[in-house]
Amino acid sequence: MEFDFTLPGLGKPQSSRPKRVAEAIKNELSVLLLREVADPRLVDVSFSHVVIAPDLKQAKVYFVLPVGGDSKKALQGLKKARGFFRSRLAKAMNLRYTPDLVFYYDRVNEEVNRIDELFLEIDRERRKDDGGD
Repeated sequence: MEFDFTLPGLGKPQSSRPKRVAEAIKNELSVLLLREVADPRLVDVSFSHVVIAPDLKQAKVYFVLPVGGDSKKALQGLKKARGFFRSRLAKAMNLRYTPDLVFYYDRVNEEVNRIDELFLEIDRERRKDDGGD
């Protein structure tokens, strides 16, 4: 007989601690970026969200740029500043292990602009169809 272990109430409940730690890391990195980082490649960088592993040893940090920003240069700047960010996180947060930071470009702004362009194109076509009848 096989058991279905996906039933509610079975298994270990998911902890909310990784979410809280991820939010604290995002806030701390944002403050560090505004106050202490002088790299010109990171001027327009903002952190969108952080996803942390359940064991709190690795954090995936997602960043966004304004439209037209150079994500490759920003990623290089963030990778260069990774040790600085980790050392400051270790001092600011009371964690057993300071998570390893891995940076990823979040393409949300590009997708929003693409969808806006699609809506504008649909609107232009509707107006053209309404005016042509």
